[in-house]
Amino acid sequence: MARLLLISPVTKASPISGHNSSRQYFSAEGYFCATPWSQNFLFRLAPSRRHTKGLCLVYCVYGKTGVNKIKLRFTPTFILELDDINWPQLLTSFGMAPPKDSNASFKGHSEESIFRIPPYKYMHVLDQTTNITRVEIGPKTYIRQENERVIHGPQDMIIIPPYHYCIIRNPVLRNAESAVVYDSVGQIKLKHADLEVRLQQDPFPLYPGEVIHVEVTPLTVVPSNTALRLKAIRDFEDDTIKRIAGDEWLFEGPGTFIPRKEVEVLETISAIVINPNQALKLRATAETVDRDGKERVTGEEWIVKKTGAYLPGAYEEIVDVVNAYVLTDKEAVHVKAKKTFVDEFGKTRKNGEEWLITLTDTETFIPGVYEDVVGIVKITTLSNRQYCVILDPLDTDGKPQLGRKKLIKGEKSFFLLPGEKLEAGIQDIHVLSENEGLILRAREAFQDNSETPVINRNPGDRWMIKGPTEYIPSTEVEIVTKRYAIALDENEGIYVRNIKSGQVRLISGSTYMLNQDEELWVKELPPQIEELLNKGHDPLSDRGSWRLKADAAHFKQKATKSEEEGARAVTLRVPHNAAVQIYDYKQKKSRVIFGPDLVMLAPDEQFTQLCLSGDKPKRPNVIKTLCLLLGPDFCTDIITVETADHARLSLQLSYNWYFDIGDKSPEAAAKLFSVPDFIGDLCKAIASRIRGSVAGTNFDDFHKNSAKIIRTAVFGLDENKKVRRTFNFPQNNLNITSVDIQSVEPVDQRTRDSLQKSVQLAIEITTQSQEATARHEAERREQEARGRLERQRISDEVEAEKSRKSLLELKVSSMSIENCGQAKAEALSRAEAKRIEAEAAVEQAKSKAEAMRIEAETELERLRKAREEELNYRKEQNNIDVQKLKEVADIEVHKFKSMVESLGSNTIQAVACAGQDFQVKLLQGLGIQSALITDGNTPINLFNTAEGFLGGAIAAKKQRLDRGDSISS
Repeated sequence: MARLLLISPVTKASPISGHNSSRQYFSAEGYFCATPWSQNFLFRLAPSRRHTKGLCLVYCVYGKTGVNKIKLRFTPTFILELDDINWPQLLTSFGMAPPKDSNASFKGHSEESIFRIPPYKYMHVLDQTTNITRVEIGPKTYIRQENERVIHGPQDMIIIPPYHYCIIRNPVLRNAESAVVYDSVGQIKLKHADLEVRLQQDPFPLYPGEVIHVEVTPLTVVPSNTALRLKAIRDFEDDTIKRIAGDEWLFEGPGTFIPRKEVEVLETISAIVINPNQALKLRATAETVDRDGKERVTGEEWIVKKTGAYLPGAYEEIVDVVNAYVLTDKEAVHVKAKKTFVDEFGKTRKNGEEWLITLTDTETFIPGVYEDVVGIVKITTLSNRQYCVILDPLDTDGKPQLGRKKLIKGEKSFFLLPGEKLEAGIQDIHVLSENEGLILRAREAFQDNSETPVINRNPGDRWMIKGPTEYIPSTEVEIVTKRYAIALDENEGIYVRNIKSGQVRLISGSTYMLNQDEELWVKELPPQIEELLNKGHDPLSDRGSWRLKADAAHFKQKATKSEEEGARAVTLRVPHNAAVQIYDYKQKKSRVIFGPDLVMLAPDEQFTQLCLSGDKPKRPNVIKTLCLLLGPDFCTDIITVETADHARLSLQLSYNWYFDIGDKSPEAAAKLFSVPDFIGDLCKAIASRIRGSVAGTNFDDFHKNSAKIIRTAVFGLDENKKVRRTFNFPQNNLNITSVDIQSVEPVDQRTRDSLQKSVQLAIEITTQSQEATARHEAERREQEARGRLERQRISDEVEAEKSRKSLLELKVSSMSIENCGQAKAEALSRAEAKRIEAEAAVEQAKSKAEAMRIEAETELERLRKAREEELNYRKEQNNIDVQKLKEVADIEVHKFKSMVESLGSNTIQAVACAGQDFQVKLLQGLGIQSALITDGNTPINLFNTAEGFLGGAIAAKKQRLDRGDSISS
């Protein structure tokens, strides 16, 4: 592995990290690297004074004394990858002959003395005495002198065939006779950094310093309908045409382009073919003259419609290829003007104006540069059963009538003009049957000729037309909605609200159509009540199924309802032997409905929800229902009791209950719902009585007489020390008729096992002793029962005849009284209800009107006084602010004037100039004529600066020498 040596201008060569010889890195300081085929061949890069912009000199050192200089352009941060380099080919490209044996030391041709130069070859010879390189041209035999070295060649001359060219960089300087010009020491003069285009000529050599910039290349042949876009990179004259650097022009074919050093080829441009019904949209990139000889300014656009090939100029760019719009009798083009101009039809169009191009104007339309196609407008066609309303129609002069409307009835076909639009599209004529109607509203004042006599309609008026009829609304009329007649059975109803008065009423039992002042009203129910109504449970037949969840798909309420379904009257079927309480929040009264019946809620009524205890043992709020069952029914509960000897027992009891409603009077009916959870209260009360009675009884006594103890505890004893038949709750007239002891189980497991054994022994002992006693006792009781039964039968027959006679008399009397009283009571109640309702409505309307008047007058007076006080406050505040600003301004003026007078004009002038004078004196004192300040982060190009310093010093020295020579002469 070869090692890289960093050569510093000051220090010795020091080794750095090792690298493969096939990868070399170059920097501004320079690297040495051994080549793979010679230990004596080294590259060195060093900055060149004459070429500071990245041009460096590469010193190729080989052998012991031979040195060649080759110019190579690169940037300071450029990394040159020399992987798999063909070194002989590389040296040949630099004008150097590689050694024949790449593994031997490179000695080159510099060691040979005789060179035979064939025809059309040349070589470069360096005179080491004068350090001048000359050219030797064959055919020739050259004998090398001791002080000469062959540094290049023999090499083939440059041969340019016909219709070819090449470009030479740094060409030699020639005089008027095309001879090479030499300087005073015999060195060939070069035009450094210049280029020279050479065409077909005799073979020629490259003089020292000349480099082939562009290899021999065929001349560019430009075919027809093609052009080269050229740009002048320096000033020159082209066939009496003076070109300035930056000018651009076209070299149009057919022809052969001969390159020049002053001209750069930017691109090749091909002609655009304009087909029929097409146009080319062009834009001028600079001031130019188009193909028609018209002057164009920068940014101007125009259209070329001529069919054929079009070659855009040097300062023309193609914006777009515009296709023509083919117009038919069903389509038109909507066009908008970008600026004021005269169109192809000779009409003056103003900026922003819009119009239609139809088939009557032209068959095809190509938009101009000042025309913007908004879109294609389809024809609008109306049948004899259709109509439409046009918004903002145009008048006969084409001016838009903003805010107006135009009614068009079919049959008709037309185009919507720019700015016009349909209010609601194409609409069908409204055909109304006898059960349909339209609610109309006037948008503006007009005379309604559809009615007889003519009616003057004011803005906002609402009215209704009913079928059967056909109706087309005029532009002054708005259709609010379409109404349908709603058919209602006796058990169906809807809620209707008057939008003027706000009154809501219930309508049922007839077909009804809402008028213009009415709307359907949706009654809002509490979520719990609505859920109970939607479940569809029968309170009577579905008893005990409160645990089961309803089918979600069957009972789930619909997320959205139609307006008619939402306004349907809320109904509930009350089953037999049940009651429902309804509360009227408007009248602050409640009523109870007994089944079987159908309840239909009025607008201000709501159901009373019952939340009852359920489960075993009882838990509150388990059963939720709207209907209260009146019984007889039963409920089961599990309670835990403790005897006097601390035996804990679990009792499962079932109670039979019913409600005593008597004559179903309003007072008795109201009592039914006075206790919200009668099941919970019943079970708690009975459980308390049982626990108290069992607490004073031993386990053996309770086990033998449990039924008697529990019944005595529940029903109590009468004055004859007998157990009562019922237990009554006077709060809601609830009666308990019996208690069924379903099970008695000890809570403790050991007590349960001992009880089981004792019961089995007692059964075996008592069973045998009681069997004989039971037989004798049964026979005795049977004889006594037969005697009592016979006596009772005779007495019952006598009593039955008496009762039957009394019953018949009472039935006749009650029927007569009932028929008269019921008819009279119903008539009086209806008349009184009507009178009270009418008086209440009148008083309510009067009170509401008086309240609104007082409220409006009070608010008006309050606002008037508030505005007056606010105006006075603002006025005083503004006066105070104005006075304050005046005084502050006077103080500031006086203060500034005093300061100026106290300081004096001379003092102020001295203070203003003190900073600049101090800086000038400071620089003069330090002897600094100029300074450069930088922040340390921005790089500064000191190469040009250094060159300026050295160049200035050298120029000054040369002037002094010239001046001395002139004086001496």
